[in-house]
Amino acid sequence: MADVTALTFLALCLPLAGALAAPFVIRIFGANGAWLLAIAPLLAFLHFLRFIPEIARGEVVTGGYSWVPSYHLSFSWFLDGLSLAFALLITGIGTMIVLYAAGYLKGHKDQGRFFSFIFLFMGAMLGVVVSDSFLMLFVFWELTSITSFLLIGFDHERTAARRAALQALVVTGGGGLCLLAGLLLLWNISGVTEMSRLMGAGDIVRESPLYLAALILVLGGAFTKSAQFPFHFWLPNAMEAPTPVSAYLHSATMVKAGVYLLMRLNPVMGATPAWEILLPFFGGLTLVVGTALAIRQTDLKLKLAYTTVSSLGLLVMLIGFGSDHAVEAAALYLVGHSLFKGALFMVAGIIDHETGTRDITRLRGLMRAMPLTWMIALAAAFSMAGLPPFFGFLAKEEIYTALVGGDVRAITFAAITVFGNALMFAVAFAVALKPFLGQPVETPKPPHEAPVLLWLGPAVLAVLGLLAAIFSGFTHTVLSSPIASAIRQTPVEIDISLTPHIGLPLALSALTVLLGIGVYWQLARARFLMAVFLRAAGPGPDHGFDVAISGLVRFSGRLMRVLQPGRLEIYVTCTFLCVAAILIVPLVVYGELPRFPAWPADVRPHEWAVFLIAAFGLAAVLVARDRLTAIVSLGIQGFAVAIIFLLFGAPDLSFTQFMVETLSVVILALVMTRLRLSPADRRPLGRKLFDGALALGCGLGFALLLMRATEAPFNDALTTFFNTYSKSIAHGANVVNVIIVDFRGTDTLGEIAVVAVTGLAILALIRIRAGSERRLAANDPAAEAEG
Repeated sequence: MADVTALTFLALCLPLAGALAAPFVIRIFGANGAWLLAIAPLLAFLHFLRFIPEIARGEVVTGGYSWVPSYHLSFSWFLDGLSLAFALLITGIGTMIVLYAAGYLKGHKDQGRFFSFIFLFMGAMLGVVVSDSFLMLFVFWELTSITSFLLIGFDHERTAARRAALQALVVTGGGGLCLLAGLLLLWNISGVTEMSRLMGAGDIVRESPLYLAALILVLGGAFTKSAQFPFHFWLPNAMEAPTPVSAYLHSATMVKAGVYLLMRLNPVMGATPAWEILLPFFGGLTLVVGTALAIRQTDLKLKLAYTTVSSLGLLVMLIGFGSDHAVEAAALYLVGHSLFKGALFMVAGIIDHETGTRDITRLRGLMRAMPLTWMIALAAAFSMAGLPPFFGFLAKEEIYTALVGGDVRAITFAAITVFGNALMFAVAFAVALKPFLGQPVETPKPPHEAPVLLWLGPAVLAVLGLLAAIFSGFTHTVLSSPIASAIRQTPVEIDISLTPHIGLPLALSALTVLLGIGVYWQLARARFLMAVFLRAAGPGPDHGFDVAISGLVRFSGRLMRVLQPGRLEIYVTCTFLCVAAILIVPLVVYGELPRFPAWPADVRPHEWAVFLIAAFGLAAVLVARDRLTAIVSLGIQGFAVAIIFLLFGAPDLSFTQFMVETLSVVILALVMTRLRLSPADRRPLGRKLFDGALALGCGLGFALLLMRATEAPFNDALTTFFNTYSKSIAHGANVVNVIIVDFRGTDTLGEIAVVAVTGLAILALIRIRAGSERRLAANDPAAEAEG
């Protein structure tokens, strides 16, 4: 078990090692270095592949390292059918993406930086799906947002890329904060901080009065990450990223993180009215919106991006539907979508790379110049359209089996699904046929077949989509059934094959195909009608995001002008108001006001003299006509306090006070004389009264707090400690000196640093002023502006 734990930890670190090595490898080997870099995700893939036999038997693999046991915090992982499938998809497709990116970005000056980002992204996503600890899950969840920000904004010189990256970060990062709150609530409800232990606490969570709040927060995290309506707008905008990022993002990684979370929490938070209403509603709405917007697009990547939105909506709808067949359908579609969507995105990138455009209206007749690319596109499109003999057919048949029913709810969602799948059918073949059929047209670059680094990845994924369906029994045993079993937390056996099941599901499938053919035949008209509808509907959520960000910036500016007006007196006033409130209010509210002791009768004449000196100094400060006199008079207070320390047996403290007061008076007097500040106090009477009251409030607060503290029984633990150890540890007989220099040495060093920095700042201020005066004497206009 220790070996498994160590190897799994190593597998999780392999993408991070790839991120560190990528710039050096690319600098040495160029694009061919991708073959070396691809070893890292390939080794991780092979490691996770070893767990298939035991996971297929229904076992789980856990491991990790304890971090803070007292708070149940650990770096731990949890592998079952669901997390293993995601780990295999992330590392397997990630290997293909690394090779594809080398061909796509060949010659790019920042190729090394790109590979570092993609490996960091891979490691973050891998951490999300295998995390057992809540803390580990959240950290990796937010890392996916940060690394996707870097990838989407890779071409940072373009405004559109920067905007898309910021938008993705704001939306998914905000959702991550919702998830954090949801996980904290789940911790509070269940008392556990690991997913593996949470699986057995479903009844406790569902019966808790905090269930709805936790559900809404978790859905906030999942919906933003998986682009559910109305947060769907960030995902198509993320197409500003290079195509390798788009292919990876949409097939196996970030956008499926929310789907993974909902599948993982289905045994804990599912089977409730809220779950079975919210998920199907938003999932179905996202399915319709995504496919409708996909029809309108002419950019190949945008068409595929919007169908990813709709596919994610379909998965969320199935997860929330609640039936066994719906879970099985979600498991099948999860795998099928990863294979065909990754292949199609890479095909779109090949077309763009070899022709110079992705605009479907400017592409025709590429079949002769790019026959291999066309075959790959056609195979992936068949799977996306749900046609045999590809894996997408199995998923579509199981979806319709899950939605068959006589009640209004089943009929409604079946109709929504048929509509969405028909539009996806049309989009799939628009991508696979429109650019390749017909008479060739002129393109920005002469079309030709892509090099092996570009076509290898999509070819492998397309072939896997075919083989997974042909050998469906094996696929279900090692992949599909374990996924469904993990989602249901009960053993599930999926048995659907390429042999069609005669009945209503097959009829719905046939209806989907017929509608899809009709939409494809009238694709230009459908695109025009959708454009008209969207213009009539007005601005969408994407525009709403811009309005919200603009409003937030304006609000922040106005709030900043209120809280930070640039006037020191306001900052000082607010500070002392807070000090007075903090000191006095708790004493009053909690009834902790001290008892005022009687004035001591044994005050000696010289002590009275010191008190009188302090009083005269205070009076001198109040009646002083200029600041210099006030500063000197203020020093009288400090010297009087220093004498009191001396009289009451604290010579060290008294000496420190003398030094501080002397330096303060000298420095302040020096500054005041050199800065030529206003010699008189020009505050109005109301301001003077307010400032006086504030000063009295702060003074009274400190006095009351000190009096209340002295009423408590004296605890001599520290006194005993310092008396015992000052000589034996610090080798000093003067306890006060030892405390300042040894026991509180770092604190004293900090105080010295503050005084030194203050002195340097004052010196710089004086020099600036002196320089200005010299230039004024020379009639320098710049000096007048400074003055």
